[in-house]
Amino acid sequence: MPLPDPKTAFPITLPDGSKHAGTVLLSAVIDQDNIKVGDYTYASDFDPPEDWAQRLVPYLYPFSQGALHIGKFCQIAHGVRFITSSANHAMDGLSCYPFPIFGETVPEDYQPDKRDTVVGHDVWLGYGAMVLPGAQIGHGAIIGAGAVVRGTVPPYGIVTGNPGTVVKKRFDEATITQLLDIAWWDWPKGKIDRVIPAIMAGDIAALKAV
Repeated sequence: MPLPDPKTAFPITLPDGSKHAGTVLLSAVIDQDNIKVGDYTYASDFDPPEDWAQRLVPYLYPFSQGALHIGKFCQIAHGVRFITSSANHAMDGLSCYPFPIFGETVPEDYQPDKRDTVVGHDVWLGYGAMVLPGAQIGHGAIIGAGAVVRGTVPPYGIVTGNPGTVVKKRFDEATITQLLDIAWWDWPKGKIDRVIPAIMAGDIAALKAV
């Protein structure tokens, strides 16, 4: 079960030989300087858009300040949205109304919030999850269906609900430390191909041996 070419847009081939248009490797279909996506991270949608960046990150325009960073091997389900800092309004005045954007020209320096949003490697974002501005999601985390995430999610944390709450971690701390040290997602493709059975079986000893 070797990995697909990370530069292919449609990594799933259906039984009839056609490509599944509803699942894409994002690094192959998004070309926007302030959206960085690692290899093998995919998104799925029952209504595949022409513009995946606009569908997933609707408020992060090419001219927006701040960025979205998504690691390698992430899994992004239908309905997931990243509401980046570029969507935030100023809250230090008497009104949150964004008066400057309705002038003859929008001031270049007008963006009250410029924080990056960061998703680590091997993160699973479930159906309809929403990631809010400035969120920092650790490697291996699971974001449950419909969860609304803000702040920091620890590596291998499981988040559910609104507001998103870390309900538990996937593994004990010793195992998490080992996985972060191994960092298999940074290995070359051929090496990962060889250990896919060990990853699926949860065989850390086999990974450490490699």
